[in-house]
Amino acid sequence: MKLIATLTSPYARKVRIALAEKRIECELQVEPVGVPDSPVFRFNPLGKVPVLLLDDGTAIYDSPVIVDYLDNVTPVGKLIPEPTRARIHVKSWEALGDGIVDAAVGIVMEKRRPAAQQSEEWIAKQRKKIDHGLQALSQELGEKDYCTGATFNLADIVTGCTLSYLDFRFGEIDWRGEYDNLARLAEKLSKRKSFKDTVPPAA
Repeated sequence: MKLIATLTSPYARKVRIALAEKRIECELQVEPVGVPDSPVFRFNPLGKVPVLLLDDGTAIYDSPVIVDYLDNVTPVGKLIPEPTRARIHVKSWEALGDGIVDAAVGIVMEKRRPAAQQSEEWIAKQRKKIDHGLQALSQELGEKDYCTGATFNLADIVTGCTLSYLDFRFGEIDWRGEYDNLARLAEKLSKRKSFKDTVPPAA
């Protein structure tokens, strides 16, 4: 298998951490995105990463689908529980974390446009999603050891990647100061080898 990704994508990092936690060997191929001639379009018609290429040439995208696939490749390090209700709970955490990242990436892209073309109203709407999303993450986490209870799973991977991406791109958001339970979780996750090995390079 081969993973097409960028080193700064939080969606790709989610998959890289899942691969590490499940001890699945996979070649990493770093490719640029956001350019008209990006080679990523050869693998994903939307030109987005990550893309997982199977040995038979099949391309799987995007990150929720890839992680779902990987979790069934081997029973080692199960990340998504089997019971329907528990599975939906974990996948809901994933949707919330990915949604926060979607809003954050949207702001990053908007701010790369010429200043005169940027919409402050649109940026404010995305920032509201981030703020409300963080509040929801904190409320859902409560005082639990991990996102859904006592066991590490995909919900923790997504939440860790989400919080780390906010640190990477939005240092002005003091989520640690506002949500100490998220800060404790992030600190615990940062000590895992899978998280250490996938820290994005400095901007």
